[in-house]
Amino acid sequence: MFLTEDPGKILRQLAGDDLELAEALPLRDQISTDEITPAFICYHFDEKLGDFPYLGLKCGDTFPLKEGSVRAGGFSVSVAGRRRGKGSSREASPYAELCAGIRLVIAESFERIYRQNAQNLGLLTSTDFGLIPRIRRGETIPLAEFTAGLDAVTAEIVRRGGLFAYNAARLAGEVAPPLPEHVHRPMTYAEKLLARQAVVDATRGRIGLASVRPGDGLFVQAHWRFSHEYVTPMAASFLEKALGPDVTLRDPASILAFRDHLTFLHHSMKAEHRAMGLLTVAERLKPAQESFCAKHGIRLHGELADGSGSEGICHAIMAERYACPGQVVVGTDSHTPHAGALGCLAFGVGTTDIACAWVTGDVRVTVPPTLRVRLNGRLRAGVSAKDIVLHLLAQPLIREGGAIGHVMEYQGEALVDLDTDERATLTNMAAEIGGFTGLIAPDEETLRFIEERRGVRLALEPWMQGDEGAEYAHTLEVDCAALGPMLARPGDPGNGVALADLSEPVPIHIAYLGSCTGGKREDLRRAYDVVRSAAAEGRRVPEGVQFFVQCGSEEVRRHAVAQGWMAAFEAVGAIVLGSSCGACINAGPGVSTHPDQVTISAINRNFPGRSGPGQMWLASPATVAASALAGHIVGA
Repeated sequence: MFLTEDPGKILRQLAGDDLELAEALPLRDQISTDEITPAFICYHFDEKLGDFPYLGLKCGDTFPLKEGSVRAGGFSVSVAGRRRGKGSSREASPYAELCAGIRLVIAESFERIYRQNAQNLGLLTSTDFGLIPRIRRGETIPLAEFTAGLDAVTAEIVRRGGLFAYNAARLAGEVAPPLPEHVHRPMTYAEKLLARQAVVDATRGRIGLASVRPGDGLFVQAHWRFSHEYVTPMAASFLEKALGPDVTLRDPASILAFRDHLTFLHHSMKAEHRAMGLLTVAERLKPAQESFCAKHGIRLHGELADGSGSEGICHAIMAERYACPGQVVVGTDSHTPHAGALGCLAFGVGTTDIACAWVTGDVRVTVPPTLRVRLNGRLRAGVSAKDIVLHLLAQPLIREGGAIGHVMEYQGEALVDLDTDERATLTNMAAEIGGFTGLIAPDEETLRFIEERRGVRLALEPWMQGDEGAEYAHTLEVDCAALGPMLARPGDPGNGVALADLSEPVPIHIAYLGSCTGGKREDLRRAYDVVRSAAAEGRRVPEGVQFFVQCGSEEVRRHAVAQGWMAAFEAVGAIVLGSSCGACINAGPGVSTHPDQVTISAINRNFPGRSGPGQMWLASPATVAASALAGHIVGA
């Protein structure tokens, strides 16, 4: 099946036409996991997902695939263009394809998490379009062609049909990951973190290598492993199916679970989805996660007893309470790099990865290259980390996939202007960049943040920085002094445009301030600086505009109330919501309900349908607040 730009060609294939590649062009580029399996499909966590692959795929201005289309079509190979599987780490996407009968996905390039999830499941991947005529001729393709170029660990996972089979052999002593042997070399900070946590002998608990380099296949011991309610039930189901109901988890005290994504789903689910029974399906996730956590003694950060929200978004709470410099943190969400702002290596993993990590305590990693981002000069007043990221996302190197699978390490003078909350926006949105993670070496600001939020004073260790002479795959220079407020046009976070370059006013219907990227203390402070004069003067959000404010955690909400920020937001007419995710994942107030609605949002991605059917612009918290008051997109 060719996933093409032309919806007519999709419909022809569904009707039985067997197109040639040349006839199918142009293929869809940058297909996100939101398009493969929209968020509401992920309420399912079993083989039912096979009815839904590509339900959100936008071809031209239409969505040509319907429930059951792929499965009914009898397709076994799916073909697309560049950057297939960008966005969320949801393993539901390749699992849906697998359950629908797809056995091989071909693309010009893949996002790192999507391809790793496919490998973990036993779904073959390739960038070789020459396979298409060979498969059509009925030729048997040797498995070696799908392992060529992979590190030794990943190649063996593919040969064994997935990560569960590989780990079963590893735990039984039938296979041992080959350890890299390098002479000492200068390493980046990320490489040093991986080298220190590399598993040398799993049975004896030995960790630590003298040196690693990009391309090495490793298992690394994780300090923290976490999941949220979208993933925990599927991971628990996978785990029980593979290892039985009496499986023992390793060190449950270092495993965390969160109920944060669907807290407000019942407020926003549209009637069509309710009629499909999806609210009932989604409501299964909460008790399934609670039962699993109770059975294994896992700390669950859940909903508040009064139903007003949740304890907070997983990424916010990880930064506020848990992550520390020098640690390795893995979570079932592509925005896990949020915690990289604290000098730890934090990265997203899929369902199979986390299920295996619960048992082994480690995760597999192919050591990534590092892309250095130098933030030169000092930021102008009113310019924020979100503006930096939207600027980066518009750069050709990143739009063309040059950062896929890389560590994004931020350095430079402008970091002085960014506290840890702001730095977390830089690292969090490594997901949109396509990176493995975002990382900032810890400094005094890191220690200040931890002491402020936790009442604990840590100390930096000399190794917690890159070595002189370390190798970087690329270096991007950003002239921060010349940077102004940025936007991303609807459809993709990479559709960057300077606010100053808007040719005409863009009226809005919704302004949303919230999410892991836009619901931190500093985000709300910057938005408050915009609205406080309006609040004092009695000015309000204009009629026809809704302004939603949602904190990333209860800690943030309590601080915002104490500072008077929430009172100011309410004074201008904002609708203040309880702490949680929500509109960002199309599961709460703030989503659009009609295609002609325009939203300006502080969230991190604006793929089609991500937050309703309307047109979503991305912006900084200050720009969102200013636009809410003006009724059209405008700077602070």
